[in-house]
Amino acid sequence: MPARVVYEDPVNFVRLEPDPYVLPEWPPSAHSHPAHLGEDLLERILTGLQVQERRIVIQKKLLGLAPREPAFRDEELKLLVPKLAEALAQAKWNERVTFYLSRPETSIKREITSGGLYLQGSLLHFVLANRQIMYGIPAYGMIYDKRYPMRPTGPKGFNLYFDDGAAVVEQRPSWFDILIGLEKDELIIDLNRVQEPPALVRATPATAALHPDGRP
Repeated sequence: MPARVVYEDPVNFVRLEPDPYVLPEWPPSAHSHPAHLGEDLLERILTGLQVQERRIVIQKKLLGLAPREPAFRDEELKLLVPKLAEALAQAKWNERVTFYLSRPETSIKREITSGGLYLQGSLLHFVLANRQIMYGIPAYGMIYDKRYPMRPTGPKGFNLYFDDGAAVVEQRPSWFDILIGLEKDELIIDLNRVQEPPALVRATPATAALHPDGRP
């Protein structure tokens, strides 16, 4: 199933992509889509996301821990909030929402921020694959940044946090998941625990279904 475009301009897009982790034979893997999240809540979530540069031991001793910074600029939030809300409302049970933001620097270089999200019950899963990364367009071969917005274009140099730590669900992947490559680089936020504003998520009747085809 091809990706479905929700929004696109010459340098940015928001689209819906099939999620390879959703299996028709395993109903619990289905997402709670379509889902209607208020823009106020989405803005609260995106505004609260923070990144912190990863530093090696020597750097930590000399410089201490890196400060946390907002994951998104104001103009990025202005674009993303309504478009992500629209995408979640259109998403199917087996799709995830992806986004790609870019700033061309030269004809062969651009700064990119990309990732994706999906909802399972009250749990919002968020991936920030790239954040203000300078990407050099290869002279030949595959251009990966636009084709795979949920994959890092290089080693990730940051960790992702949410400012309301009580709303973050701790993840503990099993050794088997790590061994076979199923460990996910996701931040999971329980919308029912987000303090301000209160959770505004309301699901359509289909989001409560356990069956992938939407049957209760």
